[in-house]
Amino acid sequence: MTTESPRWFTSSYSNNGGACIEVAGNLVASRGVVPVRDSKVPSGPVLDIPADAFLSFVTSVKAGDLGSI
Repeated sequence: MTTESPRWFTSSYSNNGGACIEVAGNLVASRGVVPVRDSKVPSGPVLDIPADAFLSFVTSVKAGDLGSI
């Protein structure tokens, strides 16, 4: 079992308006997941997304495949 801690970061595209998430990409190799949390509640719950699912999501966002809100 690894004891490596997540190293959180917020996207450089964030305008710091409070509606942000933070991700920790440093755990992909050791755990195969990308932890995600609400930047407003850093002590709150963390969602561990499988690395392949996170990559698929980011790829779809960049390609504009998810439409608009």
